[in-house]
Amino acid sequence: MPFVHPDSILVVSINGAGVVIELVYILIFLIFSLGSQRLTIFKALVVEVIFFVIVVLVTMYIFHTTRHRSLVVGIICIIFNILMYLSPLTVMRMVIKTKSVKYMPFYLSLANFFNGVVWLVYSLLKFDANILLPNGLGTISGAVQLILYATFYRTTRWEDDENDRPRSEIQVSNV
Repeated sequence: MPFVHPDSILVVSINGAGVVIELVYILIFLIFSLGSQRLTIFKALVVEVIFFVIVVLVTMYIFHTTRHRSLVVGIICIIFNILMYLSPLTVMRMVIKTKSVKYMPFYLSLANFFNGVVWLVYSLLKFDANILLPNGLGTISGAVQLILYATFYRTTRWEDDENDRPRSEIQVSNV
């Protein structure tokens, strides 16, 4: 926001659109989910809102210059952005262990890579370290995912999808 980091209208507008899309996604999920899933999501949303309010209050009342606000909010954003980009590590470990990319969606890996590249280029144009660091790591993470996909695509046994059904879906023969 301008009161945190001046001249950031592009970042605010892109992330604002992302927030709207995410809220629509959450609303659709809540409409079609079961009661226990709704409760879990509501708890997570409450924790996020509380965290957001704490960050806003601390930022606005303790740090009085945009430089200090940018530093604090930037560090928080760097941490969460890196966590977002590195979250596929567990899947990448499974890909290496099983030599199969069955559980690593190609388009998600591709989007991860291009998202990192676009924000990396933007951060280099404006030279904003708060955007450069996590998105540089995100570009590397996306590239590693794509390399893994290309490496293990041929060794993936796609026909095993039928055997991955839960045991409760076993069909009874006509006897």
